[in-house]
Amino acid sequence: MSLPDLSRYRTVDLAQPYYIGMPHHPAHPPFLYGLNKKHGDYINPGGASSASEGIALGAHVGTHIDALCHFSCDGRMFGDVEAAPAQTYAGGLERHTVDTIAPIFRRGVLLDIAKLAGVDALPKDFVITREHLDAARADVREGDVVVLRTGWGQFWDDAARFISQVHSPGPGLAAAQWLSDRKVFAAGSDTAPFEFTPSPEMSVHVHLLVRSGIHIIECLNLEELSALDATEFLFVAAPLKIRGGTGSPIRPVALLENK
Repeated sequence: MSLPDLSRYRTVDLAQPYYIGMPHHPAHPPFLYGLNKKHGDYINPGGASSASEGIALGAHVGTHIDALCHFSCDGRMFGDVEAAPAQTYAGGLERHTVDTIAPIFRRGVLLDIAKLAGVDALPKDFVITREHLDAARADVREGDVVVLRTGWGQFWDDAARFISQVHSPGPGLAAAQWLSDRKVFAAGSDTAPFEFTPSPEMSVHVHLLVRSGIHIIECLNLEELSALDATEFLFVAAPLKIRGGTGSPIRPVALLENK
């Protein structure tokens, strides 16, 4: 088997960093970190020593993907699966879990809504509509991963501004229906809740995850893709195999052909 000439391609990191004090949606626990073994605490006979840490975080903190079991509506998950008998505190969910998502190697498409609007970042009251997605004139195909740039990824190091009391730009229900009409595999953005918030009914999450079987990816870093004017790329990511999990951190990258 011959491999492609990888020197012809560049990778763009689409993940945000994890650190104490990083932004997180208040519905989920924060990222916690502690160095529990320092160099010199234990020294091997040959003089070697090591350092290590412990971490704790919610599965929906930082750059992550939602499994289809993350949301239900009227007691039903995707595929009309009854949620109540399919879940336990100890074992998690039994259907549509994050460990069933295969490693993702799919065509990615960037819809740069902030650039389309002529701003560095969309205001927090900006609702992305079907008309905005049409205006992006992107060739979106079945099975794609479509990512929407609002510009809020550049606020990652300012947690209060990034979360903004859970008030941020994003797609409304009509835009979510635009995505499901095209049968995309996943839809993502550079904000914490993906959809426009406040959204008491979480109608976009319900439409994509429950009604349409489309995964949601949140807290992406899309700034470098935007700077490169990249609209089409290979999207690569792998969720952790968490049995019963409703979501997982991911480290997505875009593979672009050098121009």
